[in-house]
Amino acid sequence: MIEVALLHETGWPGADWDMLAQRAVAAAIAHSPYAAFATDAALYEVAVKLTSDEEVHGLNRAYRDKDKPTNVLSFPMVQDDLLQATGNTDDGEVLLGDIVLAEGVCAAEAAEKGISVADHAAHLIVHGTFHLLGYDHMDDNEAEAMEALEIAALASLGLSDPYGDRATGDKD
Repeated sequence: MIEVALLHETGWPGADWDMLAQRAVAAAIAHSPYAAFATDAALYEVAVKLTSDEEVHGLNRAYRDKDKPTNVLSFPMVQDDLLQATGNTDDGEVLLGDIVLAEGVCAAEAAEKGISVADHAAHLIVHGTFHLLGYDHMDDNEAEAMEALEIAALASLGLSDPYGDRATGDKD
């Protein structure tokens, strides 16, 4: 079973953020090798925080040595090589990790792409979830594989390919 805890700060436009975050995380997991997490007896938890550019800037500086805000940061709590064994948890709960989105950066990127903030946020949550599941985009092969999964997950949500123009930008 998948549970998404949403922390929503002011400044984000009106939307059903709880439902959006739940659907985006579930879509990413469903399009990964870990689709069984949705029906496992164990509880797989993801925390999504919608916050300010300032908070994300501080986190990006502290954890990535990058002195600027970014659109999304992911903080996995389970090592890649241990994800398959997470169903064997002692207490039946697995914290997959945290995803943090910056409101101003997300809104500016959405405006640039001509899409809603909610649709862009859904993409960023899908992207962040794949990072929690061990995916990365450090080289071209990894990036292509991760983008293909994102495109499939977003299509299942009725959202178009965000990489259609191949201008991927700084996703984290």
